[in-house]
Parts: sequence; C-alpha cells; structure tokens
Amino acid sequence: MKKVFHFGVSSEQYRCDAAIVWCFDSRFELGFRKFLKRMGVSFPDAIKIAGGAKCLAVLEPESEREFVLEQIRKSMRLHGTTRVILMLHSDCGAYGGLAGGFGGDARAEAQHHEQDLRRAAATVAARFPGVAVQSYFVDFEGIWEVEPISQQEPRPLSPGRAPNS
Repeated sequence: MKKVFHFGVSSEQYRCDAAIVWCFDSRFELGFRKFLKRMGVSFPDAIKIAGGAKCLAVLEPESEREFVLEQIRKSMRLHGTTRVILMLHSDCGAYGGLAGGFGGDARAEAQHHEQDLRRAAATVAARFPGVAVQSYFVDFEGIWEVEPISQQEPRPLSPGRAPNS
C-alpha cells in the first residue's frame, strides 16, 4: 500500500451530535451542512439514501426502511446519538422530481414532503422513544422546519396500514 494523502485526526471515540437521514443529491449539501453547523451539529452520522427520509414515510420497500432504522440504532449504540434529523428536498428524483412528480407545483411538493416528514418522524419516534426528532424540507430558497408532531398527527406506518388512514 502507498500513502497518497496525509492528514491528522483524533483516534478517540466521538459522541455524535445527530444522526442525519438525507438524500445523496449534492445540490443541497453545502447549504445543509452550513445549517447543521449553525445548529451546533459538528459530529453528524450521515445516513444518505436516495430520497432521504422518504423510506421512513412509506410502506414499501420495507427493507430500505429497516436498513435506515438499523443505521440509526447503530449510531445510537456506537456514538451515543440522542437526536435524529430528517431531511427531504425539492426536485428529488426519488419522488419523480418537481416537474414529473408534482407537475411543477412547488407548493404541492412542499405540502406532500411535509406530510412525509411527519410520517417519517412518527416512525422514528415510535421505534426509538425518547430520541429527539427534527424534520426539514430544503428547497432552492432555503430550509424549512416541519413542526414537531403531536398526538393528532399521522402515526408511523406499519404493515397493514395504508397511508393517510
């Protein structure tokens, strides 16, 4: 093996500030990282998957949802995570994009993603009681917080329960 780049990093175990479930679309990476830094998230455990938190809001495929939930569980076990941040963004290919999935209607897209973020947050909260869950929608103008869920908001999806029922 040949060393091709040198850097120094602490070998001490770190404590994670938050597990972040987000999309791998890099158009929003810089803005979201700056936002996380402003929120005090210096040591994130990034869980990147096409569609970000979408897999936690929909029933299928169950394997993707379980994979992401297991990654959150590992972040908690290995790095002491007590906070999960969920993110969806505008024009996401996993949703068919803004034009294809929402007919170019940014308002309809934002409303849909808000509901998916509420379902995803409910799924995480149900699986990991006591973990703080925050949800954000990112578009080309900024980052929008989805208010925390209440008892009347959508419940987590489970097999046999159709969305919006």
